[in-house]
Amino acid sequence: MSTPHNPLDGLSELADRKISRKGLLKAAAAAAAAPVLVGTGVALARDAVAADAPAPLPLTPECTDGHTTIEQIEGPYFKPGSPLRTSLVTSGTQGVPLTVSGFVFGRNCLPIAGALLDFWQADTNGTYDNSGYTFRGHQFSGANGSYSLTTIVPGLYPGRTRHIHVKVQAPNQPILTTQLYFPNEPRNATDTIYDPALLMTVRQVGNGREASFDFVLNVNGTGTPSPSPSQTQGSPTPSPSPSQTGGTTTWKVGATYKAGDVVTYNGVTYVCIQGHVAYAGWEPPNVPALWQRR
Repeated sequence: MSTPHNPLDGLSELADRKISRKGLLKAAAAAAAAPVLVGTGVALARDAVAADAPAPLPLTPECTDGHTTIEQIEGPYFKPGSPLRTSLVTSGTQGVPLTVSGFVFGRNCLPIAGALLDFWQADTNGTYDNSGYTFRGHQFSGANGSYSLTTIVPGLYPGRTRHIHVKVQAPNQPILTTQLYFPNEPRNATDTIYDPALLMTVRQVGNGREASFDFVLNVNGTGTPSPSPSQTQGSPTPSPSPSQTGGTTTWKVGATYKAGDVVTYNGVTYVCIQGHVAYAGWEPPNVPALWQRR
């Protein structure tokens, strides 16, 4: 059994390796409140190493000032309106257990709180659920920019290597659409979409796997918490939703929307597909997980 990594040890390791400013921020964040992965280990991309590992695990991309995570195609299977959840598995889910965790940073290597992460993937047989929302879900990064997803290792289908799709968006900023990949997959060499810059750090833990990846968005991180639609503390005072007042209304910050509510934004009509409190930056065209164009 592996031994949990002590985040405090990472401070001296990082100093010795002269790792980027992000590494120091991550170690400090972990020391304050280390998010725990399934089994043992700490949700620190690139820093979680099994006690018996002969050498550090491969690195996911560094965050140096100006570096950002690359874009990739959305693919044919994205669906808006995924449920708000951090776990995509149930008691009857088949497949190899997988936990993916990490942080969302800005190009200045400071964390981004309240970033929207919308994940979707194939099941263990390589099939996407296009009629429902199996292996689909969205969440928001925590106050220190952290996220964690409980899922399974996706199966293979013709022409592709194993991968997980994701859309990441900082509040009031553009959407990053990309994919995450697994190291040492034979099909990595033949998949024309695959990019090694999007490799996750992956290790075996018991009968499952733990993976980590840090997203670096092309915006400046604040390094301080900002509210997300999933948080109620500090939220703007809710105003009546269209379902309470009747008819279609103009989208506005601070309104409480329920699934089925209809709004207009810049002359276009949208239907709410996930209840939430509206925040600046979550305008209907920017958040397909919350609004669907009519």
